[in-house]
Amino acid sequence: MAKAWICLSFLIILYLFSDKNFINVNAETKTWCVAKPSSDQATLLDNINFACSHVDCRVLSSGCPCYSPGNLINHASIAMNLYYQANGRNYWNCNFKNSGLIVITNPSEFALSLQLCYLKTLLYIYKSISLY
Repeated sequence: MAKAWICLSFLIILYLFSDKNFINVNAETKTWCVAKPSSDQATLLDNINFACSHVDCRVLSSGCPCYSPGNLINHASIAMNLYYQANGRNYWNCNFKNSGLIVITNPSEFALSLQLCYLKTLLYIYKSISLY
């Protein structure tokens, strides 16, 4: 019986202290999923293929709103973030075999350029839908 109390006490203490080691992100906090800079090219390509098989990644096509800059890590980050946002912004939706990173700071160099990208994306999707 004493061992059970020791284990229970240990678990309670562990729980109380573990909460302070994590950033509390509530539903109102904006978060993004980006590719870890240490990710290799094969992993980034796998992430793009996986994410784009579940969400619409047409915005990454040449000439579309989010194509530029046209490098692999940016395209992977956009695809991963589209997947993350579409699936409820849960931490497990940004794992990508441990190559994803959740950030609470806007990952774009300029917040305006990201907002413009999203506005262009919405406009692009709206035009695509209205063609049908």
